Amino acid sequence: MNPTNTQKPDRTCDVAIIGAGTAGLSAERSARRAGAKTILIDEHFAGTTCASVGCMPSKLLIAAAKAAHSVSDAPLFGVNPKSVTTDGKVVMQRVRNLRDEFVAAAKKSIEDLRQDAQLKGRAKFLGPDMLEVDGSRLRAKAIVIATGSFPSIPETFAGLPNILTNETVFELEDLPTSLAVIGAGPLGLELAQAFARLGVDVAVIDEGDTIAALKDDAVASSLRTLLKREFPLYLSTEIKASRSGDKIEMSWSGASTGNKTFTHVLVAAGRPPNLANLGLETTGLEVDDHGTPKFDRRTMRCGSSNIFLAGDCDADVPVLHEASAEGAIAGNNAARFPDVGTSRRSTPLAITFTDPPSASIGTRSDDAAIVGTSDFSDQGRAKVDGRNAGLLRIYADSSGNLTGASLAVPEGEHLAHLIAWAIEMKQTAMQLLEMPIYHPTYEEGLRSALREICSRIEISFAADRDEGVSPGV
Repeated sequence: MNPTNTQKPDRTCDVAIIGAGTAGLSAERSARRAGAKTILIDEHFAGTTCASVGCMPSKLLIAAAKAAHSVSDAPLFGVNPKSVTTDGKVVMQRVRNLRDEFVAAAKKSIEDLRQDAQLKGRAKFLGPDMLEVDGSRLRAKAIVIATGSFPSIPETFAGLPNILTNETVFELEDLPTSLAVIGAGPLGLELAQAFARLGVDVAVIDEGDTIAALKDDAVASSLRTLLKREFPLYLSTEIKASRSGDKIEMSWSGASTGNKTFTHVLVAAGRPPNLANLGLETTGLEVDDHGTPKFDRRTMRCGSSNIFLAGDCDADVPVLHEASAEGAIAGNNAARFPDVGTSRRSTPLAITFTDPPSASIGTRSDDAAIVGTSDFSDQGRAKVDGRNAGLLRIYADSSGNLTGASLAVPEGEHLAHLIAWAIEMKQTAMQLLEMPIYHPTYEEGLRSALREICSRIEISFAADRDEGVSPGV
């Protein structure tokens, strides 16, 4: 590293971390454990995105929606509840109350740091090894950028009333009367279904043609069919919006055409990296077409520099466990700099908490990959629970080694973990079939897909342990 800024610093450290979210906290811990003197910099120290405006408040809303949906489904089982109403103010207050508890827990981990390891303020690069933080200068041997991402609001919605993002929607005092959700990605679909099940008039509109970030067309089609039973879903459209009194008039055209007035609009159209005004132009880093520094995901290092990326700001895999892993890799390498080592990344795993949940696991190398399919419309336990719908597809290579999967099935978040763990352990379809699976469970739904893989590569089913269990069970 060749420092380009010769100004005398006010403070020095081994590793400076910009951003006190999941990735930043992980990077700080990792660097400190490796023996580095660390300084964690954040403008607000307001808690992680997951705890404050992401994973946890959204799951709290989904939990309320699940309770409401269970009541509405009760007559299927001969249970006829008396009149049930949803108190939107109570729903939203519980979301905020428990959200605040999660945020407090996240802040506690920051408070446990030494005071001289925290620096509150906005950081800006003066060079590859020098930062300015609200007027003071800090020199570090290595720097980790973990500034996260921010909600993107298209110009279409500028100046309109009641425009929400994931950073404001949980502050609603009551449930909205009607809601247009812009974006059919994981967050948009999760919140759309939750609000719909709580009695809100919901429509999802997206200019793209994918849902829940699923790349398997068959699984995506299955999920789309199931979700459209609960709310309209308009894809591949051009969207326009205008004010209509204190409401928003939405119109769309393309694969479908329509217009409708909504009391609120939730923009869930993506979260770009939060890298503006960081002074990256002073670092000499090579950036991609979107202005994000190019980095090696095995080391999290930007080129041959002393700067590392971690978390959502790298625009790679915006999920919490990956942000934590990236922070650990970046922090450890920053502490060891220039002795940077590579790390093996875990099997990709992304889950969308709709009902049914959808997930993408691992990889599908090419169109010639062997695919095994399980249709859950006839799955035994799912039929018992009145949830028999959805599709699971498992991918394998020509030797039967599991490489990935895509699914939208009941209890999919748990099946996704089983498949991801099997891939991590380098198991084959036959080996997974040999594992004990209790009856009747959703896990039995894996068998059809695994058997299809085995049959396509002509592997005997002799060790399959469910002989005597009838089809569909």
